[in-house]
Amino acid sequence: MIGLAGSSSNNEQANSASPTTMPTATSSPTETNKDTANANSQNSDKQQLKELIELAKKGKVPGVEYAAHTGLIDEVEADWGKPDQQEPAGKGIYATYTDEHVVFGFNKGSLIFDVRSSDSALQKLTLKQIEGALGKPDDTKVNGEDKIYTYQANDQFQLKFIIPNSTGKVGHISVFSE
Repeated sequence: MIGLAGSSSNNEQANSASPTTMPTATSSPTETNKDTANANSQNSDKQQLKELIELAKKGKVPGVEYAAHTGLIDEVEADWGKPDQQEPAGKGIYATYTDEHVVFGFNKGSLIFDVRSSDSALQKLTLKQIEGALGKPDDTKVNGEDKIYTYQANDQFQLKFIIPNSTGKVGHISVFSE
């Protein structure tokens, strides 16, 4: 490999050498690798967020086949068993599946209206990343120590990012159908 601080004659020889010779670098490999890693990470985050909004348009969160507005809690229980916890909240009942990192909100007719995920891949996201990919939220609310950033996925579904003040990163997401 050619040194970075080579003389011009070395560079001329390198440039006239066979096509397999490495060109002279203008920045250190470490900087280039970091820049590439950052760019790849940003693209990956944007792609992940674009996928979240596409899934939300169908009432879904990543890795969960049950959708808000069409899924029934009875179907979930048939496949996943009884929830680890079940409690009334607001206008519905919420069933928590701890191992799956999923909570379903459903009504008295068993229809799911809220699918929440606290998957660890989501918990790396920040508001800056979310806004970079999806723009400014349609609505922002505060609930205790959490900020809720809502995006209208379509006429039927909202995608909500719940970010605790303590971390500044997503605690969980919610795909909600009124």
